[in-house]
Amino acid sequence: MDGIMGMFLAILAAAIATVFAGIGSAKGVGSAAQTAMGVLSEDSSKFGKMLVLTLLPGTQGLYGFIVGFLVLINCGVLGGDMPSLGQGFAFLAASVAIGFGGMISGFAQGKAAVSGITMTAKDEKNFSKAMVSITLVEIYALLAFIVSLLVVISVPNLKF
Repeated sequence: MDGIMGMFLAILAAAIATVFAGIGSAKGVGSAAQTAMGVLSEDSSKFGKMLVLTLLPGTQGLYGFIVGFLVLINCGVLGGDMPSLGQGFAFLAASVAIGFGGMISGFAQGKAAVSGITMTAKDEKNFSKAMVSITLVEIYALLAFIVSLLVVISVPNLKF
């Protein structure tokens, strides 16, 4: 029974990492894309810069996907052994970091991207300033990703 519950928790962990980080990225990229489309309707020559600024909030979803994929590899769904109950809880705890960290930072990075797109639309010399400001939010998504990644790769070695 412990193995079945461990497997359930691991699959739930993969879902949490992927879904919540994906929600953050979808919201962030969606907001930035709406603003970028407005800019491009006035001046399509800014497409490259608008695309870069729009894509930045999408990394959280990628981080969540990587963590979710690694959980599935390590829990017996795509390889590895069926996790114990304790390992299932460890996978779940690891996934909460990127799931919720990715969602919240995706929302925040989307807002920063909207502001950066607006600023760049007024003066293209502000593009690098916008990139720096938007990237500052990325640091927190990376921290959540690193914590989740380190725990997920160490879970198979945990014996409890």
